[in-house]
Amino acid sequence: MMNKFKNGFLPLMNLQFQYRGIAKVRLKWVKNRSLDHIIDKETDLKAASLLKDAIKRSSTGFLTAKTFTDWQKLLGLTVPVLRFMRRYPTLFHEFPHLRWNSLPCFRLTETAQLLDSQEQSIYTLHENDTVERLSRLLMMTKTRTVPLQSLYPLKFDLGFPDSFEKTLIPKYPEKFQFVKASNGVSAIRLKDWCDEFAVSALQKSNECESESGTDQYREFKRGKTALVFPMRFPRGYGGQKKVRFWMDEFQKLPYISPYADSSKIDPKSDLMEKRVVGVLHEILSLCLHKKTKRNYLRSLREELNLPHKFTRIFTRYPGIFYLSLKCKTTTVTLREGYARGKLIDPHPLARHRDKFYHVMRTGLLYRSDGSLKLGEDALMVDSVENDEMGDGDSEEEEVETSDEFSEDEVSDSDDSE
Repeated sequence: MMNKFKNGFLPLMNLQFQYRGIAKVRLKWVKNRSLDHIIDKETDLKAASLLKDAIKRSSTGFLTAKTFTDWQKLLGLTVPVLRFMRRYPTLFHEFPHLRWNSLPCFRLTETAQLLDSQEQSIYTLHENDTVERLSRLLMMTKTRTVPLQSLYPLKFDLGFPDSFEKTLIPKYPEKFQFVKASNGVSAIRLKDWCDEFAVSALQKSNECESESGTDQYREFKRGKTALVFPMRFPRGYGGQKKVRFWMDEFQKLPYISPYADSSKIDPKSDLMEKRVVGVLHEILSLCLHKKTKRNYLRSLREELNLPHKFTRIFTRYPGIFYLSLKCKTTTVTLREGYARGKLIDPHPLARHRDKFYHVMRTGLLYRSDGSLKLGEDALMVDSVENDEMGDGDSEEEEVETSDEFSEDEVSDSDDSE
């Protein structure tokens, strides 16, 4: 029944069948304290990082409180921006405006400037990684094109430098070009398809296991089996017979590479659903922190050839994805990216952000001390060993809610972002 695989995925042009009829199981939503804690902390990290970049872009070298009055929702904060910046005196130095003394202004501290300098060095050193991530994202789209307005919100999550459209894209004219999308907005198009990049994270991980002695990937390459998505179910799910049966049937479906043409797949088939799971899995794998906001993915729906209600996948497959409602928004996380509250195999930029957050926390804990000094050793080390980015709780530390997780309940909760 299975056709031979080519280049790691089933050739869609030769499909003689479509899969339908796998029973769907309605699962209860389970809260994960550990992942919620990470999302809560990294929301502040992202906001501080974006404010740092905004101050750098300012022609005056500082921002006034009037400038960021309306930025709270844009930054994903649950408190006013002025109060947020005052929490972190190690990053933001407050001073009165020269003309209007009652108007607070903020510039970067020497510590923040040093951290930013280190961050720019990481961008330069790992620029090839950034180019690869952007190329992979464009390769997953139908036209190899993505509007800039859809890329800007993903900038932090994908590890793109600030103003990447001015500092990064022009350096690679052989790979990228600026175009006008069908609706007239500016977009980036991939000019050079790279077969080396057209291998998904799931394929790579299985290939590594094959090299270590596992036969599953060899069987997959021969077309005798399908790739299996790693699953980490909330406590109690794995023992449910109906859940095991459903997941076994799902895993047996052919794996469709997110880089393959999906136009020949029945959009209502189970095969398309598995393809959607694969695309979302790959995008989250490209994100440095293996998570992003659900609305950011919605903005890419048409380019990625995803169905209208594709976000239901996140609640339908809780062993692969975790959907969080922390910080008055909806964040989706790839479960396999974390273990015991910490990111597995973090990118150098993610490790630097740990250091950045450590400095933030230092300012929060001691902001009442006007003589605060931050030791050089805290800035020069490659990583900061602390538990602040994760509370150390096991993935099993989860609390089940009494009601079923309603897709309608959260479907529009953050549409206005």
